[in-house]
Amino acid sequence: MTDNLTIGVTEANELSVKEQASLTSGQDAWHLQGIPSKGIPGYMITDGPHGLRKTTAGNGDEMNLDRSVPATCFPPAAGLSSSWNPQLVREVGEAMGEECVQEKVAVILGPGVNIKRNPLGGRNFEYWSEDPYLAGHEAAGIVDGVQSKGVGASLKHFAVNNQETDRFRVSALVSERALREIYLPAFEYIVKHSRPWTVMCSYNKINGVYSSENHWLLTDVLRKEWGFDGIVMSDWGADHNRVAALNAGLNLEMPPSGTDEQVVQGVENGTLKREQLETMAQAMIDLAHKAEDAMNQDGYRYNVDDHNNTARRAARESMVLLKNEEHVLPVKEQDHIAVIGEFARTPRYQGSGSSRINPTRLTSFLDAAQERGVSLTFAPGYTLDQSPADTQLEQEAVDAAAQADTVLMFMGLPDYDESEGFDRTTLAMPAKQLELLGKVTAANKRVVVILSNGSAVTMTPWNESVPAILETWLLGQAGGVALADIVFGDVSPSGRLAQTIPVELTDDPSTINWPGEEHHVNYGEGVFVGYRYYDTFHKPVAYPFGFGLGYADFAIDEVQVRATGVHAAQVRAKVTNLSQDTAASHVVQVYVRPVEPKVPGEASEHVARPVHELKGFAKVYLEPGQSDTVTIDLDERAFAYWSEEFHDWRIEGGEYGIEVGSSSRDIAATVPVTIAGDGKRKPLTVWNTLDEWRKDPVGKAVAGELMAKLREQGADFTGGDTSTEIFMNTLPINSLTALMGPQGNQVEDFLLGEYARRTQ
Repeated sequence: MTDNLTIGVTEANELSVKEQASLTSGQDAWHLQGIPSKGIPGYMITDGPHGLRKTTAGNGDEMNLDRSVPATCFPPAAGLSSSWNPQLVREVGEAMGEECVQEKVAVILGPGVNIKRNPLGGRNFEYWSEDPYLAGHEAAGIVDGVQSKGVGASLKHFAVNNQETDRFRVSALVSERALREIYLPAFEYIVKHSRPWTVMCSYNKINGVYSSENHWLLTDVLRKEWGFDGIVMSDWGADHNRVAALNAGLNLEMPPSGTDEQVVQGVENGTLKREQLETMAQAMIDLAHKAEDAMNQDGYRYNVDDHNNTARRAARESMVLLKNEEHVLPVKEQDHIAVIGEFARTPRYQGSGSSRINPTRLTSFLDAAQERGVSLTFAPGYTLDQSPADTQLEQEAVDAAAQADTVLMFMGLPDYDESEGFDRTTLAMPAKQLELLGKVTAANKRVVVILSNGSAVTMTPWNESVPAILETWLLGQAGGVALADIVFGDVSPSGRLAQTIPVELTDDPSTINWPGEEHHVNYGEGVFVGYRYYDTFHKPVAYPFGFGLGYADFAIDEVQVRATGVHAAQVRAKVTNLSQDTAASHVVQVYVRPVEPKVPGEASEHVARPVHELKGFAKVYLEPGQSDTVTIDLDERAFAYWSEEFHDWRIEGGEYGIEVGSSSRDIAATVPVTIAGDGKRKPLTVWNTLDEWRKDPVGKAVAGELMAKLREQGADFTGGDTSTEIFMNTLPINSLTALMGPQGNQVEDFLLGEYARRTQ
């Protein structure tokens, strides 16, 4: 623990080159490098992202992930993202910040907002969504909440860290457009709206350049374009060249590699400018200033019970009810209930790896049911290790199921199936669990499957054999009591899927390139990730993005859309709780359908765009029979796509479809709105075709005048041949000599000259 210290030196230029260099590398695995003689403290930074993982290990064992102080384990992002409730996420962030203050931690490492490109991603449990809009607008709450307590958040992993396979060196080959529309927007939104104190760069390369050495990423985009003014730190071991990284815009290497002398030599030999080192070091001093007040709060103690209650509320909203035929849920406490599955007794409540929290307390579903006084029969049915199925355990479970009114069947992925450090190889759950489910459903048709998993699992064909499925993801330390709240009807489920559940793994568009080969992975699906692919290409899915049921039915109507600016609109919709006895929440989702979307596989003057994209949402709680009107604003980015020709955002003018509904495939109403184009156009050059000249406002007039002159001169060089005319129209004008001979040069000179005169 760092002693209280009033920061002395405030300007990096007051330090020697050696001292500046030292500030750009850690003191140890979990502390910033301080300079006590100059009044600069070495504050602690440590893991998140769904709770505080502060190590208690010492004596060189600081990287031991299993020894840490007790802290509240909130639901990981796999669950919390399904809440679609940014305010709740902020409350979780506030609680995490308070725990950091108590433990004298200046920066907590999270949230992680990398896109769930493929459902096999080993770290999907701590990432938010397949959709960048949802990921950014939810995870911003963690940053806002943590930093409201005077503690820094670290937005990670910047960028394109979507797999664990070969993660330390794989090169993600991804188009500029896919970067801008899919893999960067969540980072961009949080940087611009929440101003995180730190950003953590990813291990991987992006198009051949390590993130830690990527000047375009860390300086041109992050700092200059987005206005980021905090520090960029490396992921642990992601900095391979101190000088190159500092030049790119990396402030801090973690953990230290003992290479400060390389930085000093870089200044001396001119490969690193003194001014650049000062800038990087100055940000480290500024970070210490920001954390000073919080780190000097002695004796602060957070309320453990309050934080556990927040974790319980978060867990309630993280669950997604996928199926509920014949209203099997909620279960009546007086019914004869059989609870089957070891997960009911030994909950899988978080993922494995650097984010593993030592919870302040932990409740299982069996604990919660016992506290409620519910009488039930429990049979573990299977073990959570990799041993073969136990026939005795299975028979006990089948016997319990046969005698029950309702069976609660707990299933999911054990720790060994899902962790940081490796990707999954299948979407299937362990075979012994699936075999047991078949035997249980043969003994009792009234089975509720309760899932525990950090990413999607295959539900085909077993989902047809059960009337109810509750996807709980990973619920954190209070998941047991929260699950009882849902199962027994105290609270209606309100979660919505933040990722599509496919029918089969091979349905996912990234699978053909997953996880790459020879240290590279091709992002060949471009912007068609998740529901953007499934919905555009009309692919069957098990459950669509945004889907979720509750114990009440809702109606969305009276949808109105009005333009509020040249490139903006406002959506209003009435939502009504149709239930007569159940209060519940509903999520109103707004998707934008582009102007004349290009039909997949067909040529078009329009770029290929997804059939629709999420651009707004609102969660509303309503009493039985109550209605409310939600208002959702759409800014210019809701209508824009990234143009690789312009290297900029483009808005096509025309009629957009504003879709309002309850999931990406449950649209209650589509209302058209006309949005003006941005008017951007590139100057015509010799590389434009004659056809393109005719589509340009100025070029059309020039080309028309040219053709009139040619006709006057009797120069019908096509000879009336249609194929020759088509060939001419599609040639760049600097190649017209292929058809016209030397006259082609005269045509080129005329077009360029007239165009330049008319556009001056």
